[in-house]
This record gives sequence, C-alpha cells and structure tokens, in this order.
Amino acid sequence: MAASEESLRKALAVKLSAVEAHGNAVRALKAAKASKPEIDAAIEALNNLKLEKSSIEKQLQAAVSGGDGDGALSREAFRQAAVNTLERRLFYIPSFKIYRGVAGLYDYGPPGCAVKSNVLAFWRQHFVLEENMLEVDCPCVTPEVVLKASGHVEKFTDLMVKDEKTGTCYRADHLLKDFCNEKLQKDLTISAEKAAELKHVLATLDDLSAEALGAKIKEYGITAPDTKNPLSDPYPFNLMFQTSIGPSGLSPGYMRPETAQGIFVNFKDLYYYNGNKLPFAAAQIGQAFRNEISPRQGLLRVREFTLAEIEHFVDPEDKSHPKYFEVAGLEFLMFPREEQMSGQSAKKICLGDAVSKGIVNNETLGYFIGRVYLFLTRLGIDKDRLRFRQHLANEMAHYAADCWDAEIECSYGWIECVGIADRSAYDLRAHSEKSGVPLVAAEKFSEPREVEKLVIAPVKKELGLAFKGNQKNVVEALEAMNEKEALEMKAALESKGEVEFYVCTLGKNVPIKKNMVSISKEKKKEHQRVFTPSVIEPSFGIGRIIYCLFEHSFYTRPSKAGDEQLNVFRFPPLVAPIKCTVFPLVQNQQYEDVAKVISKSLTAAGISHKIDITGTSIGKRYARTDELGVPFAITVDSTKDVTIRERDSKLQVRVSVEEAASVVKSVTDGHRTWEDVWEKFPHHTSGSADD
Repeated sequence: MAASEESLRKALAVKLSAVEAHGNAVRALKAAKASKPEIDAAIEALNNLKLEKSSIEKQLQAAVSGGDGDGALSREAFRQAAVNTLERRLFYIPSFKIYRGVAGLYDYGPPGCAVKSNVLAFWRQHFVLEENMLEVDCPCVTPEVVLKASGHVEKFTDLMVKDEKTGTCYRADHLLKDFCNEKLQKDLTISAEKAAELKHVLATLDDLSAEALGAKIKEYGITAPDTKNPLSDPYPFNLMFQTSIGPSGLSPGYMRPETAQGIFVNFKDLYYYNGNKLPFAAAQIGQAFRNEISPRQGLLRVREFTLAEIEHFVDPEDKSHPKYFEVAGLEFLMFPREEQMSGQSAKKICLGDAVSKGIVNNETLGYFIGRVYLFLTRLGIDKDRLRFRQHLANEMAHYAADCWDAEIECSYGWIECVGIADRSAYDLRAHSEKSGVPLVAAEKFSEPREVEKLVIAPVKKELGLAFKGNQKNVVEALEAMNEKEALEMKAALESKGEVEFYVCTLGKNVPIKKNMVSISKEKKKEHQRVFTPSVIEPSFGIGRIIYCLFEHSFYTRPSKAGDEQLNVFRFPPLVAPIKCTVFPLVQNQQYEDVAKVISKSLTAAGISHKIDITGTSIGKRYARTDELGVPFAITVDSTKDVTIRERDSKLQVRVSVEEAASVVKSVTDGHRTWEDVWEKFPHHTSGSADD
C-alpha cells in the first residue's frame, strides 16, 4: 500500500476516535448542565475535529480513487456520459435489443464498424506489412482433439459460484475482487492493516485455489449480489462453447477461444511456404468465443469478440531481432514484477535498459513490446494511461519464459488489452506429440559437426505404474528439463537411487527412482540441427482496445451560449469513422453544387465523408459531427473558396475549392499536420465555429 494512503488511514482512525471522545464529552457537559460558554467551546472544538476528519476523508478518497476526492463518482459519471453517447450515436448497442438482449453480446453500428475497420487496417499495416508476416484465416469451429492437445479442454476454466436458492451463476474471483475494491474505495474507516490485507488479496487473486477462494468468500461474508442469498463453493467451469461437427454428433468440437491454434497446426506448411527459414511470423484476425460466466463492463468482457494474434517463430538459441534498435530508445511506463511485489508503482523505463538488464527476457520480446506501444499510441491511446505490466510468477504458464500485458487505464481501472508472451516451444511440441507430425525447423551446417547430445528417456511403463493418471504430466516435466537440471538428477539418482522432482503441472514434488528415467550424453555427427522453434505471441483484444480508445477520446465542452455541454470524440484521423463533412453554409443551389464537386474529389481520394445539406444551423451541424469524432468539416460559403475547420481547436483556414480534398487527404494520411495547414493557408474567423 502506498505510504500516503497508509498514513491517511492511520490519521483518520485517530481523528475518528477523537471525534467520538469529544462527542461523549459534549454529551456529558450537557447532562451535567455545564455553563453555556463551556458547552459552546466544547461544541466548537468538536466541529473543528469533524472538519479535520472530513478533510482527511477527502484526501483518502483521492488517494484510493486516483481522483480529486470524488474520483470514483466522477469516473462513473464520465463512463455513463461516454456510453450514453456511444449507444445513442450507434457506435455499439446490445445485441438482440428488442428481445431484451443477451449479456456479453454487442452489435457495432455504422460508426463503430468504421472505427473497428480502421483499427484493423492500421494493425495490418503496422504489423503484417511492416514485418512481412504470413496472414492466415482459419475456421472458428475447432475439433476437440486440437483443443485437447493445446490444454484448453482440460484447463480453460474459471471458478464459478451459484446462488444456492436461485441458481444464478457468478464468477468467484470477480465477487471477491469487487468486495475488496468496494471496501478500499468506499469504506474509509477500515484500518491500514485491513486495507493492506485487502490489497494483498487483490494482488494474489489469480493464485488462489478453489478452496482458498471459497474460504475468503466465507470469511468476508460475501453473498449473491442480487439476492443476498448464500453462495455455493467455487467450482471450475469450462469457458468454451461446445458443438458437434456433422449430423452424427460423434465428432465433438468447440468454438475457438483464441485464433492461435490455427496458426500452430499450420506451422509445417507455413515454414515450407517461407522457404524453410526462421524467424518468421504468422498473423490472424478473427472471431473468438468464450462462454463468460457473468459478462459485464460492456465491450471489455464479452462472449464473442475479435482477436488479432501474431505468432513469431524464432530459434530458441537466438532471440535477437534485426530491427530491435528501432525501438530500443523508447521510454514508457513499465511495471516489472519486482516493483509489483514490493508495492511500488509503474515507472518510465527505457526499453533498451529493460532488455539489457534482463527485466525483459530477450530482444524479440522487447521489439514487440515497443511495436505494441507505438501501435496503441498512434491509435490515440493516452501514453500516460498505458503501461506494460510483467506477469507475476503465479500468473505465468509453466512453459512461458516471460510475459507482459499492455494495460490501458479507463473508468474500470487498468484493463489488459494486449498480451505479449514468450511461450517457448510448448505449443508446437504439444501438437507434434498429439498429431504425430513433427512441427520442427532445421539449421543446416556447412560442415558436419560432432555434437554431444543430452538424451532424457523416461521409462513410461515404470512411470505409469507409479503415477497412473498423472504419468503424462511427469513425462512432460522430465523431458522439459534443461541440461543442468537433468545432470543434477542423474548424479542424485546414481548416489541415492531416488530424488524429489517438482512437477509444475501437478503443483507438487513426486519421487523419481533410478528405474524411471535414463539420462545420458551421446556423441554423434550431425549435418543439421533439428529443433522446435520458440514462439513470441502478441495477442490483441480488439474490442477492449476500441473501448479504451472511445474513453480516451471522449470529452465535453460548453456550447457557445454556455447553457449545455457538447460531447466530442477526439479520434485521430487515422481511426475516425468519418474523416470529413461537407456543409453548404445555407440552402443554396450553387453552394450545394460546389459541395457535390468536393464530395466527388473526396471519394476519388478515398476519404470517407458525409454531406449535410439540411437547413440546420452550421453550429448544430458542427456539434453533431464532433459527437461522431469527425476531425474536419468543409463549409461551402462561396463558389471559389471554402473553409476547413479542425474539430478540437475549432480553428478554420481558407482554401480553394480545388485544393480542399487534397488538403484533407494530406492530413488524414499523416503526410502533414494541422499545424502545417494552419501555417500555410489564410486563417478564417467566424462565430459559427464556436457554436
């Protein structure tokens, strides 16, 4: 817990005790019929204490909410204003609305579709084209055998609890998280020690077993939010939508929970297509499906969503990147695990320093962290509300070498929007074993080499007798040992005959005897080195990025008369749903003809635009399009020259009819800035720009 918050909680506890003591003293004076001046003095002292208590409460509220004392309230009010505008202007709406909707499903309307299309187009440009990635498009329906190999059938679960009377289901960790946050943000009377305990629960939430989670829910007296009924013990629920392929029902399948598996199972063909060369990356944009237990938070947690995923295949012995130097100088908020564990905050770190000091595992992982930072900030994400948080040890998959999440702060707190993981060789090995098809790469030697190879040969018969259903976990863990671990085990087995061996997938030590595994080194000549590539995986939740972009772009400003607040989305031209509007100043056939000429020029230049020839005042038309985030408006008030207005500054320049489309295109394409336009063209002042 931050020192200031801890000291404020302690100060508030002292002040509450003082207020209570002075209140009792005032009551005692009144009961004893003390003199009026004496009672008045005591009451004045009590009121001063109450004012001091109120001041500390405001400071504490600001500390816990990150706001100005009314932070939590203002966040909710801001979110409500933004969401109301988004739904009213049809950026997105609940699906099947006329049938009361279905939780966790949303439709994108025309402006929402345009924003999403622009984000994905920029993603393709920024990643697929820039890195010469191989793009694929795989089916959403996936056979069960594929998802068994990947571990999703067995492990893709969340812990669920049920209302014992109504049967309504809730996600257990969300209930505990909500309880802790509510206490920390709204119950200012809890002690500093209790606050530290609640923060520790939040920090270790992902590491809690079903039993530990259930114990915490009982300890804190958490009940069903809607009915206050008691809850069941937590139990796992698989999040995949199950289906069957074909009419017989004999071929089980699932709607894919991620797009990555389609790339992994195609590795052999993609490697051949790439000329049998590493490194290379494959990419896919597509729908994924997760049967969320209790979807909430709008677009942030839904049951069908768009993922954009990259699988960058690299030699595990060489994770350098030829373009790493392009991003090494970037400096941005990073939150390494050491800082998280010691209760510190994210701080600005130079990416090159993070890689050289080993905070980030390797150059390729660092390169993609840098590229993700550039992608998000160019979309319009506020760089001061973007951080890269390293997974804690309890969050890391057993096979992962390192993992970072790009988290964006919005009214719901810090939201994971991109995961950037070094998944080692786990996925390709899992599919190789299950399918029997080797998913490997080869490095050919110019001259044959004599190499000494470590051979780890688990004796499956003995392991099966000893561990039965857990045999596979033990075999995988033995085969995954590095050379140092294996040689240490070999020495221990030879001297003692038995050794304790930790199997991470079982979460415990198991006894390994000498007859259960053979470990040796063999010398042989090789013409090539055959290996399973490692995978660096950046995975983008497009809906989450778009929602955070909506919030980061939304603001209000007073109307010219000052009698109302006007809503504005400050989308960069790159992602704006409509780049430009064309307004004849008044209903006039000549002006309308000019507007049509400009419209044709904009269409030819590939600029999305909208003509508004209604008789509404120009100020109202500006306000309408500001609310859609349109960056530029061309107002036709003569047959030779027109004005171009920029949305956020409301500044206007005068350009010829012939130049209008090319000026807008140059700014929307990023070839020049509005500042460049402002310097080059004559300025235009008009009261209507402020309406």
